[in-house]
Amino acid sequence: MLLITCPYCGPRPEIEFAYGGQAHIARPERPVELDAQDWAEFLYMRTNPKGVHAERWRHTHGCARFFNALRDTTTDQFIATYRTGAPRPDATETAR
Repeated sequence: MLLITCPYCGPRPEIEFAYGGQAHIARPERPVELDAQDWAEFLYMRTNPKGVHAERWRHTHGCARFFNALRDTTTDQFIATYRTGAPRPDATETAR
């Protein structure tokens, strides 16, 4: 079983968590000024890299808080987890 480290509760089994999409997506400052194409890009277009990716997760069966994680999409390995609002850690330093 895969263990995911919640930055608030510590390591827990993967079944306690829900994926929440790509992390660090900034909401438009003036959404009313966006046309349909720009609004659709904000809502639906995400990067899908092969390798390390910043993601949002929610500890649904625990503290219920959202947090961010760096996960390698090729191995499914979690490199780091960190609280929402904290800066993204450097994946090369964290993997050591």
